[in-house]
Order: sequence, then structure tokens, then C-alpha cells
Amino acid sequence: MITKLLVANRGEIALRIMRTARAMDIATVAVFSDPDADAPFVAAADEAVHLPGAAPGETYLRGELVVEAARATGADAVHPGYGFLSENAGFARACADAGLVFVGPSPEAIEAMGSKTAAKERMAAAGVPTLPGAVIGARGELDEAALRRAGDGIGYPLLVKAAFGGGGRGMRIVRAADELTEAVAGARREAASAFGDGTVFLERFVELPRHVEVQVFGDTHGTVVSLFERECSIQRRYQKIVEEAPSPAVPPELRAELGAAAVAAAKAIDYVGAGTVEFVLDAGGRFFFLEVNTRLQVEHPVTELVTGLDLVRVQLQVAAGEPLPDEVTGASIDGHAVEVRLYAEDVPAGFLPATGTLHRFAVPDLPGLRVDAGVADGSVVSPFYDPMLAKVVAHGPTRDAACRTLARALAEARLHGVTTNRDLLVGILREDEFRRGAIDTGYLERHDPEELSRHPQQELALRVHALAAALAGAAERRAAARVQASIPAGWRNVPNADATTTFVTGDRTLEVGYRASRDGLRAAVDGERLDVAVAEAAADRVVLTVDGVRRTVDVHRVGATVYCDSALGASALTEAERFPEPVAEEEAGSLHAPMPGTVVRVEVEEGQHVRAGTVVVVLEAMKMEHAVRAPYDGLVASLSASVGQAVDTGHVLAVVAES
Repeated sequence: MITKLLVANRGEIALRIMRTARAMDIATVAVFSDPDADAPFVAAADEAVHLPGAAPGETYLRGELVVEAARATGADAVHPGYGFLSENAGFARACADAGLVFVGPSPEAIEAMGSKTAAKERMAAAGVPTLPGAVIGARGELDEAALRRAGDGIGYPLLVKAAFGGGGRGMRIVRAADELTEAVAGARREAASAFGDGTVFLERFVELPRHVEVQVFGDTHGTVVSLFERECSIQRRYQKIVEEAPSPAVPPELRAELGAAAVAAAKAIDYVGAGTVEFVLDAGGRFFFLEVNTRLQVEHPVTELVTGLDLVRVQLQVAAGEPLPDEVTGASIDGHAVEVRLYAEDVPAGFLPATGTLHRFAVPDLPGLRVDAGVADGSVVSPFYDPMLAKVVAHGPTRDAACRTLARALAEARLHGVTTNRDLLVGILREDEFRRGAIDTGYLERHDPEELSRHPQQELALRVHALAAALAGAAERRAAARVQASIPAGWRNVPNADATTTFVTGDRTLEVGYRASRDGLRAAVDGERLDVAVAEAAADRVVLTVDGVRRTVDVHRVGATVYCDSALGASALTEAERFPEPVAEEEAGSLHAPMPGTVVRVEVEEGQHVRAGTVVVVLEAMKMEHAVRAPYDGLVASLSASVGQAVDTGHVLAVVAES
């Protein structure tokens, strides 16, 4: 019997586990790093232990500190969640040695699947279909001739993958032999940084497959079951962003075959607990083994919603030695569930992770909707961890119903302070090909993410929101005025004098002019007159009719930034200073850090001639490498970055003088 559970994780999954533990009357313990001191999961725990430091290697990956925290608080079990130590056999063994129940499979099962290469060999022996491949060690110089022979033997295109890890890190597609050496070198570096082991392997790449995975569960009494499949084909940078259950491409016969193969895979390693067997599914309905994730998956909520099960509860029951309950062994599919991962990232900038303070986080409470969030109003998104803010999941009687609920919830969400991928997710959910279920891993290659993110009335939204922001600001100032507060905002005794406010959003500048008179409001945005009537203008809400259409705009001001939300979409507008201080002119050719991060490589020297596209500096942020490249042919005039240096967004890393 488990009485006190230490959750060796952070964010939404820590909160998710604690929610079930509390319902089971199990006390909870959190561990937290410096940046997470005020995070919601820390406040939700009964007790919490500080792990000094910020980076994962200093904190959440320090297994000995986690075990020590469990001992100090009297915890009798540890749940690793996903990521961090969840698939670390040494940590699972350390927990057992300390007398702690590890909520997961045995160290032997983790080790068997920890190496994707050894896992493939074991699966092939168990009769599970696999793809051809080759292993490349973590150390030593790369033998280009041997690499070429291996690549030719497998055939192109091929995939370079980290042997110890997942989530798209340490992964590259190679379409020609002359790309192979650079791809392997980059994948080894990224894998070593993310997982502590740079071993990678080559594998035949199936063009435009579906990514389908099967949820399995085993107990200590020898029972292993399949809890059906999930469709996870829509990915960016090899990381899933939309998942659903069941897959729209899997008929009952194929579902039975996938389930049988997944159970065979789990039995081959005496699997206990929750696990996932991942497959690629080609256009002909053939499937091939990818890997076994020996943990709870990020996307487990879609399985919970279509089966009615609480998988964390079942994990805790199995960890306590109980057999799988009847509702698990007799589970069936009810309806359809779709999940999206809401990330703090800039989609038009190439999915760059975003950081900052989340001033408002509110998702409407709709029937059939579930939100697993790790943030709340005031949460700070740091550069040290994965940028996922929340998983938003909808369940309905049909796939279409679930998609509609989810799209509506995201569209109406209030997400202020941090750039997110919300608009991309809404665009995907409303796109015709997706709604037909005609998806594969190449979906975001066929559909430009920036185009999917664009609201069909984006230009109108900017004009309406800019006017609303100006009127709300005027209303706020009038309400705070100590004299003549009753005079309408924008009133002028001089007929030709408009009140003006200038806003900046992205690379756009919008100038709003307006004037209240006895005949109503006269307004223009960027010199274009609008036919406007105002029904309400308060600091937080403006109701106005523009060109005959009445619209309500919710307004939220934080400092100089105004967040506007309406049926037209969402805008973040920064009010420009009326009399800005002069700033020093920046040197031409300055290359900036696109995000906070750590410099991991400097690829050039001062005085070196470079061509357009040459990698100048490589940053690591949120466990991914990001290359900063020369924008044109030129000379490296100066370098202001060094390996190991921590930099903020906008830091000048180098200057390339155009030649």
C-alpha cells in the first residue's frame, strides 16, 4: 500500500499525478528547482523539497537528490512522470535499493528498451515487424567511408535517431549520402546533451507514414493488455503536437493486429505498468516497430477519455501489487478524443521556444473539455525546460464533435504574455484535410504552419483591436482623472484635433486617431476612416460596431502592452512612447540570440569570410540546438559569444559585415 508519493517531475504531469494521488488519499511530495519555486505544482503538493539550481542536470536529473528527498519526507513511492528520470534504469534501481516503490516497470525492462537498437533486435526476435538499421557509437571520430557503406546498405532516405531518448531530440532525416556525416555529428551532440549518451542509429525512413502507438498495461501477475491505439502523426521537429484516439486510419482488424503485436512486445520484456509501443504505419496498412516508451506518455489523456480509465490510478494500483482491475482487462472504446499540446513558441519564427511571464491563462470550460496545465496566471516560462504550457483535450461522440469543441476552446482561450502555438492548433483543427483524417507525418510540410496560423480576418482584427485598445486606454485614463472625469474620452474643443495612439505589433506599426463629438465617434487606423459606433468603452471591455457589424473586444493591459481578444482572434499591441528616448544605432550585420539560451558552439573566428547560411553560433535552449547563421556573404567583424555563455533574447552574438 502506497501512503506517500514523491513526484519526480514538474509542470502539468506533476499536477496530473498529484490529482489522482489526492483522490486515492495518498500524500504527495514535490521536488522543485530554483525557477520552479512558485510553480503551481509546488503549491499543490503536501510537501516540497528544493533542488538547488536551474538546469535539469543540476536538479530533476539528479537521481540521488530525488531519493534523498523521498527519504527526508518519509515517502514510500516515487512516480517519475515522463521525461527526466522516467526511463532511467539506474534511478529505478536506486529507488528499489532505498526501499522505495518505483511507479513504473522494472529496471531490467527499462534497460531492455533503453537502447533503441537492442530493443529492435529483441522485438524482431519476438515476431514484431521492424525496419533495417545500423548503430553509430557515441565516441570517436566518424568514419565517413563506414558511414557511407552503412547508409547505402539501408537505403535513402534514412533517419538518424538517438539510441537513448526520444521527443525528436537527436533526430535527422537524411536524403542523400553527402548529408549523412553532418547529420550524424549533429544528432550525436544533441543526444549527448539531452540524454547523456551520444549513441545514434540509422534506420530506413518510411515516407509520409502515420505514427500510431498502442497503450499497453501489465501487472505483476503476468497479465498484459492493449488499451488500443493513438494517432500521433501531426508533428513539428519530430515532436507530436496533435494526438487522438482512436486512429481514423485503423479499422477493427488492424486494431487487433496492432494490439497483438504490442502485447507481444510487452511480454517479451516482462513488462509491468503503463507503457507504449510505437509503430509507423505505411499507406498500405503495414506497420513497423519504432520503440517502446517505458513510462506514461504525454498523450495518455486521449486514452483515458475514450476508455473511461484513470491510467495514473491503475499505475499506482499495479505498483502496489494489485492485479489489473476488470475495467482495464475489459476496456472498450467510447467516442473519440483529440489532444493538442499548447506550447510557448513562435511558429512564424520556425517554432522558436518563447519565454516570459504568462499574465493570463484561461481556457473556457466547455462540455467534454479537459485541460491538463502546468501554468496559471503569473507563471514564468523559463528557458530551462520543455516549453509546453498545457494539454487541451476534447472528447465527443464523434471525431468531428471532439475537433469542434477543441477548436472553439482554443479560439476563446485567453493567453497573454507569452507567444504560443495556439493559432496553429486552431488552424489544424479546422483544416479540411485534417478533418477528413487524411494525415501523416508530412502534414506540416504540405501545410505551411504560418498560413495555418493566420486568421482569415487578421487585417480587420488588427484595426478593430487597435481602435479598441486606444478607446480602452482613454477610458482608463478618464476613470483615473481627478478633474472632468465625466467628459467623454477623445473629446476635443478644437474640431480638427484627433487624439492619437500608436501601437506596435510584430513588425507593424498602427496609428489610431479618434475624436468624440456630438455626432458620435470619428476614428481612423493608419489614415483609413472607419464607420464606428461605440456602445461601451471601459478599461477592460469595448463594444463597438464597425462597418455595420457589432463586436465585443476584451482588453487586458499589462504595462505598455494591451492584449485584445474577440471573435476575430487575439492581438498583442504595445503602445509606443509619445516621446521616446533616443537609442544608439546598432551596428549593421548584428546577429542576435533569438531566445534565451546557452552557447554550445562557436563555429567561426573573427576575420573569417563566411557565406550566407554559414552557422556562426549554436545555442541550446529548452533541450534543443538552434543555429544562428550568417544572413549573407561577408566577414565576421566581431564575436561576442563564447562556449558556455548564457545569453538573453536579443544579445548580439556576432557581427557579419556584408561583402
